[in-house]
Amino acid sequence: MMRVPVPARLKKAVRSWFDSRYISVADHRQDIKDALWEVQTLRREVTTLQEEVRRLRAVRQQGPQPAAQAAAATAATAVAEKAAEAHRLAHETAQALDRILQNEVLLWQAVDELRAANEGAVGGGQSCA
Repeated sequence: MMRVPVPARLKKAVRSWFDSRYISVADHRQDIKDALWEVQTLRREVTTLQEEVRRLRAVRQQGPQPAAQAAAATAATAVAEKAAEAHRLAHETAQALDRILQNEVLLWQAVDELRAANEGAVGGGQSCA
């Protein structure tokens, strides 16, 4: 393999194209931190919902009065809304994590290709006389 001089402008254009196409390691780490924060938030909300369900079951077992039945129905509606929101957030988080993992795979594939190209260029240019 021969080495060919390449103009600096072309090198810069190719590097900027790669930089715009692939996510940086710092951005990747930040995406992972954001996803973990979202998962922790969902965990706290699910725990709160579980406590609310336990409380409502305890009230139900005590034999609710007519006014308490209306309050329990309202609380049950609120719990259902919170559960739906938690489900939506969990679904969005799963999609975001999936995109992050796909981007990570693409990033490491690009790194492996660059390493292979570098090793081929360095190893191929050397010959024994």
